[in-house]
Amino acid sequence: MSRELLELEEAAARIHMGANELRHAAQRGEIEAIEHNGEWRFPVRQLDEWAQRSLLAAAHRELKTQHQSMVEAHRRAERQAWRVAEMIQEAAVDVAVGAKAKAGILRDMTDLAGRGGMVYDADWLFKALVAREEAASTAIGGGVALLHPRFHESYVFEETFVAYGRCERPVFFGATNGEGTRHFFLVCATDPQTHLKILARLAVLVHDTDLVARLDDAADAAAVVAAVRACEDQVVG
Repeated sequence: MSRELLELEEAAARIHMGANELRHAAQRGEIEAIEHNGEWRFPVRQLDEWAQRSLLAAAHRELKTQHQSMVEAHRRAERQAWRVAEMIQEAAVDVAVGAKAKAGILRDMTDLAGRGGMVYDADWLFKALVAREEAASTAIGGGVALLHPRFHESYVFEETFVAYGRCERPVFFGATNGEGTRHFFLVCATDPQTHLKILARLAVLVHDTDLVARLDDAADAAAVVAAVRACEDQVVG
């Protein structure tokens, strides 16, 4: 989308949120917006980045509601069913990530994403991941973090894909309850809407299925993909 500002209804539809809820967030100063004579306008880049942070911080019930809204919108558009499992390349899976601290994890996950040959600018990706973690941790509890760039640049990735890495021991990654993080999904999407869908889907899988236990037991890349596929089938049928 080339437009830099969206009206309230357009902005709400873009991030699968009620218009009144988005307006109230703007009135509270939670999101960057421009108000003139009672009409609200939202900068696209800031809207997308705020939506990502809000999704990962959402309460469980709110998260499930937003995920269901995305699924229904997808069905109404009569698009072919999509699965996160199909976006995970086995070449971009590592069940023995060696890093023991956040900076090392970000570097290792950047390198892992580059193995599939779909990252055009690995240096940009690494810096974008660092900036996202500096803004707020992407750890969502349950020993899982959903790494992703803070902003989107369409020229960085050839196509949307997801990388996965597992550490031998949990790493402190900024989870709100202080627990360590062992499982890292890196979401690399070519557009913000798909990005939000993937984040919502993965968060629901982590909290509503036995995905983490399956990932703990996964012996190799094929088992990781199979674990995500099995749990995804439970959620979306």
